[in-house]
Amino acid sequence: MEYSKKVMETFASPKHVGTIENASGVGKVGNPTCGDIMEISLLIDDNEVIKDAKFKTFGCAAAIASSSMATDMIIGMTVDQALKLKNKDVVEKLEGLPPQKIHCSVLAEEAIKLAVEDYRAKKTKK
Repeated sequence: MEYSKKVMETFASPKHVGTIENASGVGKVGNPTCGDIMEISLLIDDNEVIKDAKFKTFGCAAAIASSSMATDMIIGMTVDQALKLKNKDVVEKLEGLPPQKIHCSVLAEEAIKLAVEDYRAKKTKK
């Protein structure tokens, strides 16, 4: 299995690792088949702009690279823009993923959606 140079660079020096204390929303997903677990936390301002995004991922190089790239891409976006991010957008930014690793980018898309749902659920309760 061959990873693109971009995947390897992103995996070797991931951005936005960690968690956000008092996050506006948190999304956690897992893939029982491969064992990858991904958690994305978001800090969202009053204008619904994502000010910060962090991730914790237990998984392979593709899972870590996908988490890093996805969080990097959504910072500065509105919540609605972030919901439009698709796994193929992450794959393109990573300059490709092996077919058996595409599910890692899907996890990133799903974790972002869950984090936004969590944010909206918390906002409704206020």
